[in-house]
Amino acid sequence: MMATIQFQTRDSICPGKHKVPLEAVEARRLYRQVADQLRALIDSGEYAVGSRLPTERDLAEQLKVSRPTVREALIALEVEGRVRIRVGSGIYVSEQAAVTTPWPTSVTIEGPFELLRAREFMEGAIAEQAARVATAADLERIEAALAAMASVPHPGEASMVHDRAFHIAIAGSLGNAVLVRVVGELFDQRLNPYFAKLAHYFENPETWQTALAEHQAIRAAIAARDPDAAGAAMRKHLARSQERFAQNFGAEANAVLRGSISSG
Repeated sequence: MMATIQFQTRDSICPGKHKVPLEAVEARRLYRQVADQLRALIDSGEYAVGSRLPTERDLAEQLKVSRPTVREALIALEVEGRVRIRVGSGIYVSEQAAVTTPWPTSVTIEGPFELLRAREFMEGAIAEQAARVATAADLERIEAALAAMASVPHPGEASMVHDRAFHIAIAGSLGNAVLVRVVGELFDQRLNPYFAKLAHYFENPETWQTALAEHQAIRAAIAARDPDAAGAAMRKHLARSQERFAQNFGAEANAVLRGSISSG
């Protein structure tokens, strides 16, 4: 029997004399609330060890949240050891022995999609300004980081180092140490276990070549002193990064593929 998942959104809280503390809504990220509910269903036996969870699409419809939010919740549960993801097959409940301690409530870990959306907004504006103010020396640093990115294999530590240097070089052209620090800190969130696990599934040499071409478009627009094109290229790159991470790793992807093949 399919479990009925109840999910309370901010809009569903009825006004009245009983006030819900702001912290109760904001302290936990949305994906963590989804993961909490799925964990409770597993603990209650609704989903037995070895059973397959509903698809991302079904969970998103029941919870009335986006599929990226569901994906972040599933990745979090996999990091805990609660579930295991089999690409092309689905998400399965793990043996209890594999379960690790869930996150402490005092720790805030941003979801990968939330981080990428923040970077898209911030770094798009930074790239626009870089196209206006970057000096010849700034452009040399941007070009050097890009050349280094193209010279190393991916995925790997070296490629991430040079990728970070590219984004830092663009931010550095604005001459604002705070922006450099913030861009660096946001990029470094790729090292958190949820982001790293998601990247493990979807990053490969082919996606790296695509991302490299997107970086080259950013550099070209900055060098051409075209703020609109530079901002658009940066936002496109980070939006495409979200799209790459949003590919389905469950069974429904295969079903769609089989349907397209049979109808082609």
